[in-house]
Amino acid sequence: MAVLKNIKLSTTYNEVHDITQDVKKVVEESGIQEGICIVHNMHSTAGLAVFSPWDPDGFVDLDEEIRRLVPTRIDFKHQHDTPQDAAGHIKCALLGVTETFIVHNGKLLLGGSQGIYFLEFDGPRNREFYVKVVEDK
Repeated sequence: MAVLKNIKLSTTYNEVHDITQDVKKVVEESGIQEGICIVHNMHSTAGLAVFSPWDPDGFVDLDEEIRRLVPTRIDFKHQHDTPQDAAGHIKCALLGVTETFIVHNGKLLLGGSQGIYFLEFDGPRNREFYVKVVEDK
């Protein structure tokens, strides 16, 4: 058995969305007791990350480090729309677009200091991501 759910959100530039509860809800509503949960982002200028939800300054640190590693610049060779778009493609490639989790006893297995976050590197945009829960056989 498998369940696939599409979730939509609207973003602004450099925004972080906590999607933890959305993902937990899909897992719980699936009725699957043991399996895996895959979260997949359909975009090339937004990423997914597992991060601690307890200190909002952690997101500031994450954002500053990502921008330090990949600053928005005008000398990127690929310039689809804007310099921030080009930088967004690279940031997305570094962070990734898919996260996989264990489902155990009908719950998403996350540590006490883990949350699931959708990071927008471009925007504003209408975005979507998928959550798939697959039962162990």
